[in-house]
Amino acid sequence: MLPSAKSLSELIARLWRRYGFERVRLMHVCGTHEHTITYHGLRALMPEGLELIPGPGCPVCVTPARVIDEAIRLCLEGVTIYTYGDMYRVPGTQRSLADARREGCRAVVVYGFLDAARLARENRGEAVFLGVGFETTAPTTAAPIARGSVPDNLYVLPSYRLTAPGLNHALRLHRSRGLGIDGVIAPGHVSAIIGAEAWRYLPREYGLPVVVSGFEPEDVLLSIAILLRMIGERRPGLVNEYSRVVKPLGNRAAWRTVMEVYRIVDAYWRGIGVLPESGLLFREKYRAHDAIERYGLDISPSNRELHPACRCGEVSLGLAYPTDCPLFMKACRPGRPIGPCMVSSEGACSIWARYGGWITAASIGGRRGPGRRQRRHRQPG
Repeated sequence: MLPSAKSLSELIARLWRRYGFERVRLMHVCGTHEHTITYHGLRALMPEGLELIPGPGCPVCVTPARVIDEAIRLCLEGVTIYTYGDMYRVPGTQRSLADARREGCRAVVVYGFLDAARLARENRGEAVFLGVGFETTAPTTAAPIARGSVPDNLYVLPSYRLTAPGLNHALRLHRSRGLGIDGVIAPGHVSAIIGAEAWRYLPREYGLPVVVSGFEPEDVLLSIAILLRMIGERRPGLVNEYSRVVKPLGNRAAWRTVMEVYRIVDAYWRGIGVLPESGLLFREKYRAHDAIERYGLDISPSNRELHPACRCGEVSLGLAYPTDCPLFMKACRPGRPIGPCMVSSEGACSIWARYGGWITAASIGGRRGPGRRQRRHRQPG
């Protein structure tokens, strides 16, 4: 059983005093962790000077606008599009699948790929599943395809991204700008697939302590305490706080299946750029299921990935907080999103808009300083 949140927050305060910290910056790379931190008000429990920075943990937020545009084009041409609820509302360069549905597009929200396969069997018309996510969701398409249990009228438009390249890019940017990150909270869901040991390189190559964390408030608080101890003792290492779910090597069978069906390629991240070896595309053996091949889709970056004033790319990298964006809770709100970070349940802007209240996070640019209160934003109604 985990210790109580009260006892863990007191432990964090004691560690802060013991090691004489003035400023510590911890980055997490999971939208669900940001939800836990913001929804439960964990930043308000942190010592002044301790920053919890949301990093590139929202796959919907970095899905290229061109991928959405191409899905809309297919949909308007009569191909049924199956996708998750978040992707249904994310705008491409001009509109979302939800917008296109008003023009006759058949876009259907599903819980997962198996639902899409079932519906495709029943309806028999050509259909495409818009697959997005990190290592956690890639096996959900890879396994049925590898088993040969996918109907021949269903194709996959893969826009999967790999977590570590996004994190590495963020860490390098922070260092190059003199910001630095002192520790990392690694994603529990992703780690359940790739294993806790996948993060061993962070202490070895970056000198950073890393904790694989669960998603209860107590999990996150305990992970912060573990990180503070490693930072204070100057002994960076890897700790698997979420051992009740995450194994050292993860789900090896699931990841082998992913690697059987997909190959790792350089991939574009919306608002960020092309990151080496950060995406997945079909191997030749399984190209019969590839929507890109079947319909000749163009998924190259567009020249209008984001609204000119939208700072979603910087928010995804932890270089800006949502409240640093001039559109946040003004032109861009959950009910009328302009950027993808305001749509996804894992997007920092959406989370802050819905649950932020009095946000005690510092502006990363240092303009407001650690621990200073941000403006309160009215809850959308």
